[in-house]
Amino acid sequence: MRLLIVEDERRLALSLAKGLEAEGFAVDVVHDGTEGLHRASEGEYDLIVLDIMLPGMNGYRVCGALRAAGDETPVLMLTAKDGEYDEAEGLDTGADDYLTKPFSYVVLLARVRALLRRRTRGAKAALRVGELTVEPGTQRVAVGEREVELTAKEFAVLEYLAVRGGEVVSKSEILEHVWDFAYEGDVNIVEVYVSALRRKLGAGWITTVRGAGYRLVDADGPGGGSRA
Repeated sequence: MRLLIVEDERRLALSLAKGLEAEGFAVDVVHDGTEGLHRASEGEYDLIVLDIMLPGMNGYRVCGALRAAGDETPVLMLTAKDGEYDEAEGLDTGADDYLTKPFSYVVLLARVRALLRRRTRGAKAALRVGELTVEPGTQRVAVGEREVELTAKEFAVLEYLAVRGGEVVSKSEILEHVWDFAYEGDVNIVEVYVSALRRKLGAGWITTVRGAGYRLVDADGPGGGSRA
């Protein structure tokens, strides 16, 4: 599989490339956003590791441009920042996961493998809750006849809620099953993704059970129509 690293810290970029190449990946490295967008647009990559703070064009703009062009290659963003607003902005541009600097190579490798597993996963039966359809094999989501476009991470959260349809699922359970064992960040990242799903699906599908977690319900059924 071929990966693209877009990172202006040259020592970090080359260190990551060396480690990933040792794992059997083919890796290309560029050091500014403009070149990163060009390389990502012209090449065929299985995953992009993308720094946010880049010369030429920042990572948000690079990711947004790729998504606007219909490129759904998984994007793992690297950032020295830390906070919900940064995560929310990246979600809006289509990033699939985040890693805050400094991080260990072992954690980065686990995130890369998790994103690639989700991309290449085999087909499974569709999951349905009322008019909501979730198809794990194709990552297709629809509410009735309306197609809903989700990032890979948003889909993974929704898929797990659909598998547990009607049950209360805690934040820690979502982290364990969606972010994998290596995630060491704030559990509130789950709230960011749930908020993104609510915006895209519409009101009533994901309810909050205060102090316990979230539950996916039929928005048109007796338990739907409310977030609380």
